[in-house]
Amino acid sequence: MYFGGSIALLTLGAILAFAVRDALAGIDLVAVGYICMAAGALGIVLALIINGQRGHGTSRIDVPPR
Repeated sequence: MYFGGSIALLTLGAILAFAVRDALAGIDLVAVGYICMAAGALGIVLALIINGQRGHGTSRIDVPPR
């Protein structure tokens, strides 16, 4: 899940938590919305960490000391 999926989860969660006033038997849509928003925020943080580490590592050539 990258930025697009995380933003979609945030958006879906906000819609469920704040805009939907419908009720389903046995399902709390507000809680589901908050869970989706938390998963989206966690996805953004993880994507930032993974993309930050991608630039470092084996892609550069290590030159031995002289």
